Amino acid sequence: MYPHVHHRQDQPILDVHKLSLRYDGHMALEGISFHLHVGERVAVVGPNGAGKSTLFKLIAGVLAPTSGQVSVYGSGPRGHVCIAFIPQRSQVDWRFPVNVADVVMMGRSAKLRPLTWPGKHDWQLVREALRTVELGDLEKRQIGQLSGGQQQRMFIARALAQEAELMLMDEPLAGLDAPSQEGLLSLLARLQEKRVTVMVATHDLQQAAQYFDRILLINQRIIAFGMPEQVLKPQTLVQAYGGRLRLVDGEMGMLAMDDTCCEGGEEHEHAH
Repeated sequence: MYPHVHHRQDQPILDVHKLSLRYDGHMALEGISFHLHVGERVAVVGPNGAGKSTLFKLIAGVLAPTSGQVSVYGSGPRGHVCIAFIPQRSQVDWRFPVNVADVVMMGRSAKLRPLTWPGKHDWQLVREALRTVELGDLEKRQIGQLSGGQQQRMFIARALAQEAELMLMDEPLAGLDAPSQEGLLSLLARLQEKRVTVMVATHDLQQAAQYFDRILLINQRIIAFGMPEQVLKPQTLVQAYGGRLRLVDGEMGMLAMDDTCCEGGEEHEHAH
């Protein structure tokens, strides 16, 4: 466990500077630089294998960059319990015999002293988080019995119990029906009221434009970063997706799809 690090309030909540990662002779990310403001909602878009998941893992300190650096409130990502990385649902074993409240309590683990049990305050924060995401009546349910939308809400509750200030959400809307997507997007708006900063990887360009303050368009490097109307231009989309760009009408809006699937390493990013 890393010691908790000091937050410098005069620094951005997230500052990414010339971040690059090379593995197996392949450049996964190259020269990524940007910074975020507290409470922003940022959509991260780009083709399969563009490096969206890799970027989140670098920010969270799960991976170490080949070069460049990530700063959270002025210091490196490791040791920050204020960062919550919410992976794709496909990467979770939903058969694991654990209930909703136990998963949310995992968010408190970094706040607990070694060899101590959660106390009254910890359980109070867990139940408050469950109420925020409207899962208070499902706290004893086994996680595999939840719907896709409820599973995502559970992970957000875990991040809230962790008292996360920066949430990195990898394809949280994938595979959800329209009402579940709308509910999750509404929840993200409530997180903004709590001054939680959110980065969401998505394939849905219309949702990105409608629900997020800024859009980060990447394909190994930053193609564009700014307001939706600045980023979602034909020339920038073609630059990012090349000949693989295919726009498809989904239940909730316009999806950017690839003609190829799952190229470029560890990312398996699908739009459903």
